[in-house]
Parts: sequence; structure tokens; C-alpha cells
Amino acid sequence: MKGLPNLIKAQIRKNGAISFCDYMEMCLYHPRVGYYCTEAIKIGKQGDFYTSAYLGNVFGALLAKKMEELWCSMGKNPFTIVEYGAGTGKLAEDILSVLKGNTEMYQDLRYCIIERSPAMVDLEKARLLENSLIEKVEWHTDIAEIKGIRGCIFSNELLDNFPVHRVIMKEQLMEIFVDNGFKEVLRPASPALTDYLSALNVVLPPGFQTEINLQAISWIKAIAAALTQGCVMTIDYGDVSKEMYRSSRAEGTLCCFKNHTINEDYYANIGEQDLTTHVNFSALSYWGRKYGLKDVVFTSQGEFLLHMGFNEWLMKAFSGEKDIALAARKIAMLRHALIMDMGCKFKILIQEKGMAKESATAIEGAEFSK
Repeated sequence: MKGLPNLIKAQIRKNGAISFCDYMEMCLYHPRVGYYCTEAIKIGKQGDFYTSAYLGNVFGALLAKKMEELWCSMGKNPFTIVEYGAGTGKLAEDILSVLKGNTEMYQDLRYCIIERSPAMVDLEKARLLENSLIEKVEWHTDIAEIKGIRGCIFSNELLDNFPVHRVIMKEQLMEIFVDNGFKEVLRPASPALTDYLSALNVVLPPGFQTEINLQAISWIKAIAAALTQGCVMTIDYGDVSKEMYRSSRAEGTLCCFKNHTINEDYYANIGEQDLTTHVNFSALSYWGRKYGLKDVVFTSQGEFLLHMGFNEWLMKAFSGEKDIALAARKIAMLRHALIMDMGCKFKILIQEKGMAKESATAIEGAEFSK
């Protein structure tokens, strides 16, 4: 894609070197030619990566079950679900298909999708219209547009695509900028970046490189302000600070996905490949508590799904399969992918606000290493 590289180069010529964060923002979200704003297929077999929702209906079904439990614990009142970045609408479809069977809940259900990509909105609307679920769905570009949220705000593989600042510790903390010819140059890090590490009690050794996701702070702040009562569920790959800043991650976690392969060539296939980083859940916990949220659960996706009845759901779903060998292979594949593979890599953080008592979101206590 020649257009986007030229646009970025023109901006650098005009204004000088740009932060890697600004570069990543343009690569992923330029309104005309950014990766997530074009109509090219991103998710699934013909795309660049899979998400848990694309491996069957079980992921969405068990998330719906958790939302039903939360709805019950909140007195079975009108309930709002807010999904950030719904992709092609697959997860929304699976959740709504299950909740439609709960007539009482579905009657007063409001499903809001926050989506900044017009191309993705079109895909989501087409899928939900085809399955007669669009009646419950509304689209927004900012959570501030949604008033009085009582229910669940969730995201699946969202924060890993937030543009990040790349830093490296030299004599002082330095930030990586992108100059002419897509060459990286170092500049002293801003107070916002040094304050981020200080708040989390992180001291980087010399030569250690990592990413700082400042947008995640404003994101969790906006959510905390918008949520009246209920929970926030954040599902993504990442870890707590203790793991994020181990010596084995001294080169950072940034990588690219294209055609289901991983690479570290951030300046190739500009606008045609995904750029992604691990999520620091300690940061979400810290700033979430600062803005009024309470940690309830931090666990792996695999443990969460098992707790929600993953095995029982599989047995029921494939009980009518005549080809026993085929059913066994499908079950084995789902267990490996969602429990063993992605189930270990992905974490889920559940935070609450305004709950009068321990709610149905509780699974185990959340413990965070700063």
C-alpha cells in the first residue's frame, strides 16, 4: 500500500520525527488507509489472525452466561452491555443469540458497540441484521455517548492494538521516534512516560526496552466515569508488571501479524499488517482503582472458561454428533486452543463499580504485582 507510507513520510518532512505511538496510530487507524479502517479481511482463516470467538460459539456462550449471572445479581433490572471493538460482530452475535433465549433479560437488554472503524461497523451491521439481532444493537464512537450504564462493559483483544510509546533505558529513559526513511531515533522521554513507570514502581535496568500504553489509562478512566453499576471485563494477552518486566522481555513485546505469521518488521507492509503489544494488567488495576473500580477477578482465560462450564458446554454441544471420532477431534481442538494455548496466553481482568455486595463476577481474588 503506497499511499500510507507516503502520507507518513509527508508528515515527518513537515513536522519532523514523530513518536512511534503516532506512527502506530496512523498504521492502524488512519481513517482512509489504516489497517483497521479498510475493508480487507483481518480475522479468520483468510485474514491475519484468529480471536477466541472465531473458534466456535463456546466463548461467546460462556461470556453470555457470566452476563446473565451479573444481571441476576443486580436484581434483574434493565441491563446494558457495551462491547469495545466488535470486529466483524461474531462475538456480539454469539452473546445475543444466547441471551435471546432469556426472554425477561432480553426484553430490557441494550447492546452498545463502540467502534471507530466505519468498515468494521458495516461488517457488524451486516452480520447482526442477517441473524435478526440488530434490533438490540446501537453503535457509538465514544463511551461518553452512552448514558447511565448499568451492566457490563467488555473488550476482547482491544487494548493490545492501542498505539504505544516505545522506550529504552539509557543514562535516562529515552523514547523511540520515527524519522526520515523510517529510521528510529531516541529522544528524552516525557514526564508522562517516566511517571507511568514510577506509579507502578517499575525500575528498568540499562538497555531494557518496553512499551507504555498511555491510552489505556484514559480508556479505563472514561469507562469508570461512564459505569454507574456493574462490571468491566478486559480480555487480552499480557500479564502483570512482575512478568512484563522480566529480563526475558528486555526487547519489549511489540510484534506484527500478517497471514497468520509473526514478524518484527514494523516498517514493512505499512497499513497491511497488524501491530500489537502485550497488555500490562497491573496498570489497568492501578488506574482502575484510582478512578473508582474494584478488582474482583484476575485469571487466565482458560481458568475462566473452565469455571463457567466449558467442559459441560462441549459435551452438550456435541452430544448429537453421529460421527463420534469427528466430535472427539473438534472437542480436542477447542480444548487445546481455548484452554491450553490461547487459554494460557490470554488473561481476564474483571473490575466492578457500585455493587452492593459480592456479585456473580467473583471467581477468585485478584492479586497484582506492581
